[in-house]
Amino acid sequence: MLHIENLCAGYGDVDVVHNLTLDVLPNEVVGVLGCNGAGKTTLVKAIMGLLPRMSGQVGFLGQSLTGLRTHEIARRGIGLVPQGRWIFPKLTVRENLMMGTQTVGGADILDEVFDYFPVLKSRLSQQGGTLSGGEQQVLAISRALCGRPKLLLLDEPSDGVQPNLVERIGEVIPDLCRRAKLAVLLVEQNLDLVLQSAQRCIVLSNGRLVHAGSVEPQPGARDEHPLARYLSPAAELAADFPHENIQ
Repeated sequence: MLHIENLCAGYGDVDVVHNLTLDVLPNEVVGVLGCNGAGKTTLVKAIMGLLPRMSGQVGFLGQSLTGLRTHEIARRGIGLVPQGRWIFPKLTVRENLMMGTQTVGGADILDEVFDYFPVLKSRLSQQGGTLSGGEQQVLAISRALCGRPKLLLLDEPSDGVQPNLVERIGEVIPDLCRRAKLAVLLVEQNLDLVLQSAQRCIVLSNGRLVHAGSVEPQPGARDEHPLARYLSPAAELAADFPHENIQ
């Protein structure tokens, strides 16, 4: 579905993501883990055409995304929930959701949105900016779903969200893949959310792939999981962990 090959991207003349290769298959959740500054958001922006790709290829459903503008990429079937939510604070919840339908030429709000996040149904006339941080996050996710994407890019959906809603997001993500035949690229620092939701994950450090493989929850504390070592402050200094290519 999504195929990234030898991608380099960054800001100006500075590479942030270096020679990254990654596939996301249909109906699959793939996590992207890493500390602050690892290149996770840069990867998402490069996929969506928000940053120039310095080299490499990004393909979706067998077609190259090179040279396409962000709105054109969205209309191909990729939805983005950016870090920080980026809802329209002066618009109502209903109006925010209707904005999400514009990528498919306008449509009704998906009923499934209220199945996943019933709190939104009772807030349809409320301005988005008056919602709590967690409610704004589920509004941003729901707005993206209203565009009926085939691939959803979630950039740190747990950021600033209360634990009960993070857990709910973790339940919704794999259910979306089953019910809506959707694939998800889940960018996170929250290891628990990735363990709950993803089948596979990659880890970025200093913009480079340092680990790739299946996600296997293990008994015991979060800090004891093998992937936790990549999220420690010391991991930011390491650039030569052994790794395997994700297929």
